[in-house]
Amino acid sequence: MRRVFLVFIATFVCAAVTDGNVPIVVETGDAKRNVMKLCSDASEQLRNGDVASAKRNINEALRIDPKLWPALYVRAEIFAREGKYALAIQDCNEALRQNRGFIDAALLRANINVALRKYADASKEFNSLIAMRPPTVILSRALSERAWFQATCPEASFRNGQQAVKDAKAACSIVAWKDEDMIDTLAAAYAETGDFDSAVRYAQQALAIKDISPRVAKRIQGHIALFQQHKPIRS
Repeated sequence: MRRVFLVFIATFVCAAVTDGNVPIVVETGDAKRNVMKLCSDASEQLRNGDVASAKRNINEALRIDPKLWPALYVRAEIFAREGKYALAIQDCNEALRQNRGFIDAALLRANINVALRKYADASKEFNSLIAMRPPTVILSRALSERAWFQATCPEASFRNGQQAVKDAKAACSIVAWKDEDMIDTLAAAYAETGDFDSAVRYAQQALAIKDISPRVAKRIQGHIALFQQHKPIRS
């Protein structure tokens, strides 16, 4: 998996929707807030590469509430990080069964299918999610993920550099050009079109984003090295 996408809010108002407009709200008492804190901590730990701590917290959350779909999603992320794709998809499916508008789980499932080289399934999922016209922040992620897929897929029939540029620009615009991953995706899209000068320029713009993590900066620097050799990225 290239990146982790999940934001937990203290009162846990989920940004996932069923019809593109009405948010799903999960009511929380003290016990639920404690479980959601375990989920939030696990998500942050996973983002920082501390898989062992993330597993401990999410296992405890699921011990308390075995059917909590946000916890199932985080466990799916952990399984995906470990290459346990069948288990990850199983958790994504259950999270989506409980909350069919939980687009983060659908995006994760699409990316797992990319890792499994089930490119047709991944493409269908990306297209379906974008066609739903979810709220703008979620739409930006879906557009960026599809752009990355279309710019970097190892199978040529699924690559589309021009569409990837269009999607990535739209995603960057939605987030006011403040997300280094999305700008890096635009760089990858330009590389797929053969415009390596633009690819380098946008990758350098991504590196200049404030508070970029060393891990992400290192990854983008690797991309710049490829672009300078006139090589596109292949996932």
